[in-house]
Amino acid sequence: MWPHPGQTRIIEATSRFKVVACGRRFGKTALARTLLTEKAVQHGMKTWWLAPTYPMATQVWRDLKTGLTSLAATGRIKDIAISETHNRIDFAPSGGSIEIHSTFNADYLRGAGLDYAVLDEAAYMDPTVWPEVVRPMLLDRRGGAIFLSTPFGRNWFYHLFQHGSDPLQPDWAAFQFPTHSNPLISPDELRDLERMTPSRVWREEYLAEFIDDAGAVFRGVREALYTPPLPIEREESHRYIMGVDWGRDNDYTALAVLDATSGELVDMERYNQVGWQVQRGYIRDAYLRWQPHVIWAEANSIGSVNIEALQQDGLPVRPFMTTSRSKPPLIEGLALAIERRDIALLPDPVLLNELEAYTLERLPGGGYRYSAPSGMHDDTVIALALAWYGAQQGSLRLDFA
Repeated sequence: MWPHPGQTRIIEATSRFKVVACGRRFGKTALARTLLTEKAVQHGMKTWWLAPTYPMATQVWRDLKTGLTSLAATGRIKDIAISETHNRIDFAPSGGSIEIHSTFNADYLRGAGLDYAVLDEAAYMDPTVWPEVVRPMLLDRRGGAIFLSTPFGRNWFYHLFQHGSDPLQPDWAAFQFPTHSNPLISPDELRDLERMTPSRVWREEYLAEFIDDAGAVFRGVREALYTPPLPIEREESHRYIMGVDWGRDNDYTALAVLDATSGELVDMERYNQVGWQVQRGYIRDAYLRWQPHVIWAEANSIGSVNIEALQQDGLPVRPFMTTSRSKPPLIEGLALAIERRDIALLPDPVLLNELEAYTLERLPGGGYRYSAPSGMHDDTVIALALAWYGAQQGSLRLDFA
């Protein structure tokens, strides 16, 4: 179905400037492609499509070329000329054009006059791009623009959305569409996704809500605490999982032991300034005490050497390679567990401080980068996240003896 009702509302709006906050998979790319093609082909307008990063701009360029070349082959569009040097497609006889640019070095974009601009994932652009670069380019032609993005906290895109919502600004309009506004997206798929997604991520990326930047990665940490009777004893019928994060430089090595049967954190240890052999000895002691079914250990850097040594000693260690792709779901899984009280935390002051200080950075095109604030550590967070990850992987027991 093209266009779907949400896209139709945006297309039919006559406002010169349109601000669209939309959830992922709403269909903003198809919307932008249709708008620019119509303006360039039918009205001879000079148009630009702007993206916040070079990789995003390159992908847009490839997709646009493929789509328009296919239309030209069917005769629906005639006389197109493609310039790979300038990432531009010219249309004859209208004289219109579409150019693709990244705003990463926005100063290089100054000077050209435009009829229309698409600012794709506008929330991730530098806040000076619109007022200092793009807006002046629209002056002499009295051009228009559309801002398309998932929200990114309450930054400049949020303020622009507020401006567009003001009825006293007749040149402006604002729209807000969650992902489920796209009828091509299965409601069952969205329900499954919501069950596996932390509240903040769901509200921002799929409901297109503007969330305060001060929101924490881990919500409800204090409410997830429990105070067990001491000493905590191992339950013979329960399944235990250990997570290990290896310290580097000034970091700490941390281990977390989770009772996967009850969801309770039963042990948290942290140490540094001792050799790797001694640290492995501490891990062996914890293994003998809790007898976990599996130990998930970070494999980056020195981790692989220590993992191999522990495996040779017969410990059921499995490596976890932390990458930009694997870390977000690892952290989001723990965040969701804490938020929904699926896990009970020991009142360990270091763990609580690290959880409550943990930060996220939204990335252009979707996704998050998670890390401790500058000068702080996240060793206990990663160890706990690995233990929770292991608890969700089933009851397989590994034997390296």
